Amino acid sequence: MSDRKALIAGNWKMYKTCAEAVDEAKALVDLVQPMDDREIMIAPTYTALAQVSEVLKGSPVALGAQNMFWENEGAFTGEISAPMLISAGCSHVIIGHSERRQYFGETDDTVNKKIVTAFNHDLIPVFCIGESEQERDLNQTFSILDKQVTKGLSNLSSKDLETLIIAYEPIWAIGTGKTATTEQAQEAHRFIRSLIDKAFGSELAQSMRILYGGSVKPDNIDELMAMPDVDGALVGGASLKADSFSNIIKYNR
Repeated sequence: MSDRKALIAGNWKMYKTCAEAVDEAKALVDLVQPMDDREIMIAPTYTALAQVSEVLKGSPVALGAQNMFWENEGAFTGEISAPMLISAGCSHVIIGHSERRQYFGETDDTVNKKIVTAFNHDLIPVFCIGESEQERDLNQTFSILDKQVTKGLSNLSSKDLETLIIAYEPIWAIGTGKTATTEQAQEAHRFIRSLIDKAFGSELAQSMRILYGGSVKPDNIDELMAMPDVDGALVGGASLKADSFSNIIKYNR
């Protein structure tokens, strides 16, 4: 069992109005207590961040955003900057989620710019990577992960990456009800850790947290978290209700 502190993170995607997000955050805070061996984070929509931040003060739940732009300000209509996220109370930011790559044209290069910007502003990036079903069927999983990690973390040093969190999210398991088997998850996580070891050294590789994402639920979290290289979860649909999400947070270790 590793001594890396687990992180259970909830990505609320494009769900919940401000009022709904505040209510759900209050319900979650009431259900969870600080735990020495795990951390908690939720990522509501931009419009709810500041209000949810007020709810989370003094609680064990950290606040994250679902995305951000790499410039601090400027004529970038519809974008949100790192200083804006910080002013809203964020400590974390999800970068490179497959839905951003699929629907909004994000590339490994733009993901890299965002990760660099997050570090420059002391935001903790949750860097998402993962293969499609077709790529897995063609036995390209490792080559895809290698490319995403190499390009996403280019021009960064091991010192830069001390707070980085990686989330392995096989695209074929996101919102589909399909979940990678524990063996598939462990195999991918171990490979990702080996990439970090090769590029940045064993010390960083052993300390870096790698989360699993893809149809995580209360009934599969225990077996996923039993895998030696799985350090937490990035939860989608099951994080939208405080009771189910708290059951995931309280997995048996």
